[in-house]
Amino acid sequence: MSLEGMRDMLRGSLGKSLQGLQEEDRLAAAWPVACGRAMAERGQVVGFENGVVRIDVDDGAWLQQLISMRRQLARELARISGVTVNEIHFKKRYFKR
Repeated sequence: MSLEGMRDMLRGSLGKSLQGLQEEDRLAAAWPVACGRAMAERGQVVGFENGVVRIDVDDGAWLQQLISMRRQLARELARISGVTVNEIHFKKRYFKR
């Protein structure tokens, strides 16, 4: 099996294991898988309502990077979490975690 095939299989397994969680928790768990560890460390899922995921981001440079990937990230979050994601709203966090 190729590395890409293995990655897809693991993402599918994660999605199945998340089914018992609330939607926001499923999205938060799927976030690092959807965008990768480096980006996930710069942003955090802070809310979900009516198909809109809210993510706080550490700084302006990462904010712009994530905004440029908004559609791809929404598709990946939806696919991995099993939650309908219509939009992602990013906001710069004004304090560190």
